[in-house]
Amino acid sequence: MKSTIIEQKNVEKSLKRLYNNMYKKVSAGVYNYSKLARDMNGEWSMVLINGRDLTVEEVIRVCRNDEEVKLTGEAEKNVQKARDYIEKKLAEKAVIYGLTTGFGKFSNVVISNEETEKLQRNLIISHTCSMGEAYPREQVRAAMLLRCNALARGNSGIRLSTLKTLIDMLNRGVHPIVPQKGSLGASGDLAPLSHIALGLIGEGKAEYKGEVITASEAMEKAGITPVVLAAKEGLALNNGTQMMTAVGVNVLWDAMALQKIADLACAMTGEALHAIKKAYDHKIHDLRGHLGQKESAENLLALLEGSGNALPLQQHKVQDPYTLRCAPQIHGATRDAVRYAYEMVSKEINAVTDNPIVFPDEDEVISGGNFHGQPMALTFDFLKIAVSELADVSERRIERLVNPALSEGLPAFLTKYGGVCSGFMIAQYSAASMVSENKIYDHPASVDSIPSSANQEDHVSMGTTSARTAAMVLDNAQKVLGIEIAAAAQAIWLRQEMGEGGIDKLAQATKAAYDHIRSVVDPIDKDVIMHDHLTKFDEMIKDGSLLEAVEKTVTIK
Repeated sequence: MKSTIIEQKNVEKSLKRLYNNMYKKVSAGVYNYSKLARDMNGEWSMVLINGRDLTVEEVIRVCRNDEEVKLTGEAEKNVQKARDYIEKKLAEKAVIYGLTTGFGKFSNVVISNEETEKLQRNLIISHTCSMGEAYPREQVRAAMLLRCNALARGNSGIRLSTLKTLIDMLNRGVHPIVPQKGSLGASGDLAPLSHIALGLIGEGKAEYKGEVITASEAMEKAGITPVVLAAKEGLALNNGTQMMTAVGVNVLWDAMALQKIADLACAMTGEALHAIKKAYDHKIHDLRGHLGQKESAENLLALLEGSGNALPLQQHKVQDPYTLRCAPQIHGATRDAVRYAYEMVSKEINAVTDNPIVFPDEDEVISGGNFHGQPMALTFDFLKIAVSELADVSERRIERLVNPALSEGLPAFLTKYGGVCSGFMIAQYSAASMVSENKIYDHPASVDSIPSSANQEDHVSMGTTSARTAAMVLDNAQKVLGIEIAAAAQAIWLRQEMGEGGIDKLAQATKAAYDHIRSVVDPIDKDVIMHDHLTKFDEMIKDGSLLEAVEKTVTIK
């Protein structure tokens, strides 16, 4: 027994090392995934799925770059084995939940073989209860991929032909329309996954080549024959955590980039406010030992290397406020949370989460609860709080840039014509509004539950709400950090105008950022339509161009 426990711990340690190594590799090129996905001839590679070793990066390549997906030979054999077992049980007239019985509270109602086909179709159409706006295309593609990967493991009992049809839809760009509201996160994402399955059977609506049409029309145009579901297939398609994980993996990917942007924003504000670099000395951060903190401090030193604005020491002050001095501690804590989320998501994208689960070799079909979204609910609540903090501290740095009592001699609200012009006055309002809004979204959805299915499903995860609100938090945080970078760039320009160094004394990395910014937007001399100005910063953060420009000069961890 003792040796088994030791062996299990060794496996867990090996997995943790694997996830950390994967995280470092991906984080090092988080916005260069299009380059990583090409082979030596510049062609797109293909993502092979078997339900076991799909990576976060591969999910992004498929959902955003439309990379092709294919089952491995091993996966095909495993899927067929499980299906053969299901057919055997049907022939034996075995009573198995979801196979020859109803669902949820109706699990005690036995269904005849003659009614099985109707049962599976009814399961899908009755469960398509999602409401509201549709999920973005990339999130639907991610959910389709994750569903295919889970089914590829060979523990769901779906027919190989049905799984291949779903893969064909993904590869040929048939994306069912999936409304965002209506999932409790247990039994998984029943409603949204049913909308995906609805497209598979040729019903509902789908997006095809940028146009929303009927699913049957989309399937016909793509040359795909809709599926008539057989026994067990309805449950195999709509039980699971793939929708919440699809949303969350996209948030995670962008959060990995945003933590770099946060360090860049702090460095640029440090340039504008004559920050003291000594606070980022590795000796301080080594004493505490948190990896994220150490990474952020190293990034700030690298970004400010050679700066004549932010110096190791400043004669006119002995220390900076917390938003500059404690940036490694604040940003670093977010980094550690993102790393944790990466590990958890890496497990979930390779998890079998439907019910019941088929074990052909053991001659068992077990009804359990892998569909319960609690692991992802807690993960995405943690992630959104961590991302929110990047915006929170950023807004306070914006305040220091625009407030003449705090800005080290910069003109009020970063305008030379105060009174006639308002400059960045209301930009700080906008940032404050989004930070405050995030506090509402940050309420952990995972602490709530509400019984369903006549109290058969008496605790649910709300994990899909966790993921959806994480996406809202991320969008706000990207915008707030964009406002900080816009204000910092304006302040650096004003320093130059005032004859206080500014642009001429920038570090190589912050100069690369400044030059890229000025290739897109000019400094604000007189008041402009600020929405148009600030939107460009949001765009250059989201499209990765700002980060790419900086990383040509320095590696940001």
